[in-house]
Amino acid sequence: MILDAFKLEGKVAIVTGASTGLGQGMSIALAQAGCDIVGVDYVEMPETANTIEAMGRKFIGVVANLMSIEPIQSIVDKAVEVYGKVDILVNNAGIIRREDAIDFTEKNWDDVMNINIKTVFFFSQAVAKQYIAQGTGGKIINIASMLSFQGGVRVPSYTTSKSGVMGVTRAMANEWAKHNININAIAPGYMATNNTTALRADEDRNKAILERIPAARWGTPDDLMGPIIFLASEASNYVNGYTVAVDGGWLAR
Repeated sequence: MILDAFKLEGKVAIVTGASTGLGQGMSIALAQAGCDIVGVDYVEMPETANTIEAMGRKFIGVVANLMSIEPIQSIVDKAVEVYGKVDILVNNAGIIRREDAIDFTEKNWDDVMNINIKTVFFFSQAVAKQYIAQGTGGKIINIASMLSFQGGVRVPSYTTSKSGVMGVTRAMANEWAKHNININAIAPGYMATNNTTALRADEDRNKAILERIPAARWGTPDDLMGPIIFLASEASNYVNGYTVAVDGGWLAR
């Protein structure tokens, strides 16, 4: 039955940025489909843990600063130590810094690039090595952005990093598909999360955004549940190197 291809019972997923928002929503979705979760964030994740454990799934929270690649291998090792394997990686953690391009600082550039693209590549590399050692293949899902496709305003390092996420997703897929590793990305549209609180509170900006979205609403973490399960499951075994926009039609305008 086709629905069996979407089941994830017995799978182990690492999700970065799992404390709130999209990362929390994707962690919960993966747990609902049968995964045990390793959540990674720079803060504790009690809400995510409690929700997932209430389903009867297992959750391990790892507090780590992903501005550096230093913690990556220890996180993978922890997942293998506790669960015996890794099947899915969701590279969701990221930051944004807003400043006019003419005045943009080196620190704002480096901070964003370090977590949004450098960590994404080296976390993917570490997990791909684990998949190859396991001989099982696996799934890697990167979180891109509307600014993987567009230029944006006052966010030059964010736009560059998220364009890089789409590009490196393709590059890794080209090399690792032969190992039965699927690497794809999701590009969320305008989502109602902590990161967009200020935008939604700005009456004029909020109105302009909603007028551009054919669905006429902000997205929610629930809107990523279907796409994340598809890309994490056997249903997407012949999908590789692609970035799926989940944007209410924003890019179609």
